[in-house]
Amino acid sequence: MAMIASQIGALSGTPFPVDASGSGAGDVTTATVSAAAVWKSPAPALKCKAQRQRPGEIDGLSPPVSPLRSPLRLDLSAACQAFAMAETEEAAAEGEYVAGGVAPKAVGKGVPVYVMMPLDSVKMDNTVNRRKAMNASLQALKSAGVEGVMMDVWWGLVEREKPGEYNWGGYIELMEMAKKHGLKVQAVMSFHQCGGNVGDSVTIPLPKWVVEEIDKDPDLAYTDQWGRRNYEYVSLGCDTLPVLKGRTPVQCYGDFMRAFGDQFKHLLGDTIVEIQVGMGPAGELRYPSYPEQDGVWKFPGIGAFQCFDKYMIGSLKAAAEAGGKPEWGHSGPTDAGHYNNWPEDTQFFRKEGGGWNSPYGEFFLNWYSQMLLDHGERILSSATSIFKNTGVKISVKIAGIHWHYGTRSHAPELTAGYYNTRFRDGYLPIAQMLARHGAIFNFTCIEMRDHEQPQDALCAPEKLVRQVALATQQAQVPLAGENALPRYDEYAHEQILRASALDVDENSGDKQMCAFTYLRMNPNLFHPDNWRKFVAFVKKMKEGKEGNRCWEQVEREAEHFVHVTQPLVQEAAVALTH
Repeated sequence: MAMIASQIGALSGTPFPVDASGSGAGDVTTATVSAAAVWKSPAPALKCKAQRQRPGEIDGLSPPVSPLRSPLRLDLSAACQAFAMAETEEAAAEGEYVAGGVAPKAVGKGVPVYVMMPLDSVKMDNTVNRRKAMNASLQALKSAGVEGVMMDVWWGLVEREKPGEYNWGGYIELMEMAKKHGLKVQAVMSFHQCGGNVGDSVTIPLPKWVVEEIDKDPDLAYTDQWGRRNYEYVSLGCDTLPVLKGRTPVQCYGDFMRAFGDQFKHLLGDTIVEIQVGMGPAGELRYPSYPEQDGVWKFPGIGAFQCFDKYMIGSLKAAAEAGGKPEWGHSGPTDAGHYNNWPEDTQFFRKEGGGWNSPYGEFFLNWYSQMLLDHGERILSSATSIFKNTGVKISVKIAGIHWHYGTRSHAPELTAGYYNTRFRDGYLPIAQMLARHGAIFNFTCIEMRDHEQPQDALCAPEKLVRQVALATQQAQVPLAGENALPRYDEYAHEQILRASALDVDENSGDKQMCAFTYLRMNPNLFHPDNWRKFVAFVKKMKEGKEGNRCWEQVEREAEHFVHVTQPLVQEAAVALTH
């Protein structure tokens, strides 16, 4: 048991606490039995001590409530049989067609839950990191009813050495591992650097040959007004210029996606069900306006415009001349403050007489945001043509920039490239652009509530999520969600459930999010108390809007599941030692 706990604990490089008596880590469910087998018959005598917390308060970690020990002893093959039987029974009970004893998932009933894998699931030598822990963890996720996993496929790992040379190493093994456990995969084409953003625990730079080109021509990097260069993502100002050893950045992204499609052709549409196309820092369609690296930016600063490289300035100059205002084309705003200012500290963003609301401001912000939309358009055109008729969905991630949302200018959104103010909807144009390509709008900060955030910074994540939901419904684009920060408490789970129901107005009807991706697979998720809550959360999400059972009932079943499967976890631990 200690071995499986330490393996799962190793997922983020931290030790996982093991209770020598077997009552702590012994409840980490890496078993392969299905939760469905246990939902059928919860123990009636089981006491459920649901811990309720005050609004905004995060649960402390507590040991499992019940010392239930099942005498059940199954090997892994028996566990797999139990899983298949339970799925078949559940499908038959719901009147689903079952072919060959395997039940297809109920369509349109609830919101499928995916779990993000560790950022460093593939090591720098292109092998799987912590292979045994990964395998045990995927078994655990499948047992809990999770639909699949989200996996970063790093440009900086796969095409690291030379242009056009792709090493899919560890990814081949990871994809097969996911397939073996019956998990779907959301594959992220990660064309950005890992490191320098919220939650980045490892550093994976851009490919060596790309970094060499940026070193030779620093204007290939996003640049602020003080000349600071950002190496997280190649500047979109040179999207269509052959600056990367004879290829344009967009061609490089297209070639990478095509090579991925060729390598994993046999899994597309079956195991690999979604391709999320990276479009900027952290994989999001935005400018790197709030870089955390080296303490440049700290929450809740307004960030800074990233349009001062020669390629962006060249585009701005052309736009100004075309608009009959050549004097506006020399530079981006220089009165927009610094990364950590607040809107009222600046001439450009202040509510009364701010430059953002002037003719120049409107011209600049239109150009700046349109450059971002054009970038998305170019890469999506490439992605949709490459993955056409493969059965995979294409998605794009948009950042949940909720701080200073209550101000007139929405400064942090503007510096990131989202032209969203009190007087203008900046998310509808993005949704409409995605609609043209049949792509999914993936949005973050779904778990947050307004009152949990610093009130002086006028944070409003709930209002922001509602605005985005309305924009996607108007554009008729599917909306998927992620939590922005790790949360394991029921209060956050309840907020995710509420947000995923998309009850934003009288026209919402039976609309729901098309998927939710949970941040992230790590030791905390497998802590017995967190795991019990997570299993209940997945069950409630799968029930969708039709689910009307109370949290206590679902948690009671989840707790029973955690304990009943403990012997299977022990069997898995034994298997992993051989």
